[in-house]
Amino acid sequence: MKYPIKNIVYEKVKQSNTLTDSELSSLLSKEGIELDLSELNKILLDLEIYGLLRVSWIAKDKKRIEVVK
Repeated sequence: MKYPIKNIVYEKVKQSNTLTDSELSSLLSKEGIELDLSELNKILLDLEIYGLLRVSWIAKDKKRIEVVK
């Protein structure tokens, strides 16, 4: 059975509690999941709309991703 990519992304962030987008991308690539930046941003936006994650900018091209408690 294959899990939806949204669930995998949420679980990775949940395990670490706080990540940057580059750290998340490298964690996913270690598992064999290759996403381009636009796909990752769409998934993060969906999870933020669901109220599961909070995404904020910490630099011009770096985002902080954290679990909403």
